Amino acid sequence: MPTPDNTVSLLIGGKVHSQWSSYEIDSDLLIPADAWRVELGLPQGQFPPQVTEGAAVQVRIGNDPVMTGYIDDIEDSIDKNSHTLNISGRDGAGVLVDCSSPVFTAKQSTLAEIVANVVKPLGISKIRIDAAKTTTRDKVNVEPGDTAWDTLVHAAEANGLWPWFEPDGTLVIGGPDYSKPPVASLVMRRDGKGNNLISLQRSRNMAERYSDITVLGQAHGTSIEGGKNALKSTVRDPGVTLYRPRIVVDHDAENTDTARARARKLLSDARLKGFTLVAKVKGHRTSAGLLWQPGQRIHVVSEPHGIDAVFFLMARKFQGGRSQGTTTTLTLKEDGVWVLDAHPHQRAKNRAKGRTKKGEELEIVDVG
Repeated sequence: MPTPDNTVSLLIGGKVHSQWSSYEIDSDLLIPADAWRVELGLPQGQFPPQVTEGAAVQVRIGNDPVMTGYIDDIEDSIDKNSHTLNISGRDGAGVLVDCSSPVFTAKQSTLAEIVANVVKPLGISKIRIDAAKTTTRDKVNVEPGDTAWDTLVHAAEANGLWPWFEPDGTLVIGGPDYSKPPVASLVMRRDGKGNNLISLQRSRNMAERYSDITVLGQAHGTSIEGGKNALKSTVRDPGVTLYRPRIVVDHDAENTDTARARARKLLSDARLKGFTLVAKVKGHRTSAGLLWQPGQRIHVVSEPHGIDAVFFLMARKFQGGRSQGTTTTLTLKEDGVWVLDAHPHQRAKNRAKGRTKKGEELEIVDVG
């Protein structure tokens, strides 16, 4: 099998640039905009004319696209010994994070219509919605000053979904797929046989874990029905043995089903923060030649940690350069814990259940 190509290059204005002194390429499902940074020495002092702020960029590793976006920052530093160029940028989410959402009001709008209204005026045309079913919003009202990313997230969350960008620049509205098979095995054994990890760090945290979370909501009165001020739902995490309660008031929770979905989401988010594996490996690809990418599932075996389980890849960072080896840092979370229960904003109503790798609901006890 040929050695996979780990060369990082930027395609800018039809020209390919590579041979970096150093580079970093970050991607995280929980951070809106993925980012990249490269450093290049300019011994001849010639600044590439097509490298300008706002220029479109495709970041590649070998022939595979990793990220599509724009240049944000350019810094060129000169001293008596060198001339150095630093370039950094983000993927397509960058403009959504920076810019205000188009202001509009609509009735009976589908998710696809809302997303198109938000992102197409900002130059994003490739959109894919990975969901078997989505809701139709009775009314959508985008206020002046709302960022495009916040409006997009609200629309996605109302359907139990989440937005991210694919390497080719496609905006995806979807969720984790825990039915996919693991793409690789990471091994750390005491005798060294089959080891392919440079390092593995496990972090466990109780600070943001809760034994139970109670969500309180209210429904405003109408001409037909009176208001409700005692909406309540409590869920418990069997994994927390200490009594650590939390009460949250959610003004978007207008019925008990909505309050229950919100409580489940808060509890799964707390569990997500409570356990992390950070693995460092050589190169940028799996043993099968696939680039590491958030959303993959990975089998981890670590005898020193007593771990033999499948984990979910939440984030990864590619690093390397002319004077250093190529490495990838992988941030792993418990499989099946990132749950996207529908959380309505502005009266959107729907419910979606997160699934574990076995097709079972995340272990959360509903107590009312």
